[in-house]
Amino acid sequence: MSKTKALGQHFLNDPSILRKILNIIDPQKDELVIEIGAGKGALTFPLAERAGKVIAIEKDAALIPFLRENGRENLIVIERDVLEVDFRELLASEPGFRSRVKIVGNLPYSISSPLLFKVFDDKELFSACVFLLQKEVAQRVAAGPGSKSYAPLSILFQLYFEVRLRLTLAPGAFSPPPKVQSALVSLEKRTAPLFGVADEDLFRRFLRAAFAQRRKTLSNNLKSWPHRSGPIQEGLLRLGLKETARAEQLSIGEFVALFGLLTSAQG
Repeated sequence: MSKTKALGQHFLNDPSILRKILNIIDPQKDELVIEIGAGKGALTFPLAERAGKVIAIEKDAALIPFLRENGRENLIVIERDVLEVDFRELLASEPGFRSRVKIVGNLPYSISSPLLFKVFDDKELFSACVFLLQKEVAQRVAAGPGSKSYAPLSILFQLYFEVRLRLTLAPGAFSPPPKVQSALVSLEKRTAPLFGVADEDLFRRFLRAAFAQRRKTLSNNLKSWPHRSGPIQEGLLRLGLKETARAEQLSIGEFVALFGLLTSAQG
């Protein structure tokens, strides 16, 4: 138990919630599901019954024998830290499931942000994602303009995925209970991005600069951004935005358009 606690694992043990999550994931026989944090297999084994194949990643060595002994032939259990897993390499030997790969999991709160960005970096590999997250992180992924939770993470994921908050879970649904509420978020890959972005890496840096200090106006935050080719105020005015606009007030489309205007003379 002490090792599990050290790994930050909180096992979901409510059968009715597990059924709801399984139905939201909706695994199909022609799909491969990567599960992050298999734990004691509460979701792993039902997934394997419905999916074509399941690759379960679990860091706790003490849980691996149970998962392997009780699994099905279509369940592969990998003992690894998920942050060290190369998803491209993992899926290279599974060409039969290309474009039909879902990634799911009850994400340890301590690694949720780096793990979400890792998944985003490999977003073309996944048709859908379903994650249990700390409620505040789930809200950030799903947030829209005007929300205090709206952030670069919201914009980046929503460019490529339809994001929905599905369930809110009280601490008592887990063993041991976490000190915070959790929420289930689903991300369904769009057939095409909401908007085209010419340089995604530069766009990410642009968003980080735009949201650097939320109390400041967008103009002030972007004043020291080194990649702009023209005055920020001019770009805002061309888009019909006020010079006093703050980052959380802009829609995804306005951010993409402003990025295009401010970098139009680059390269």
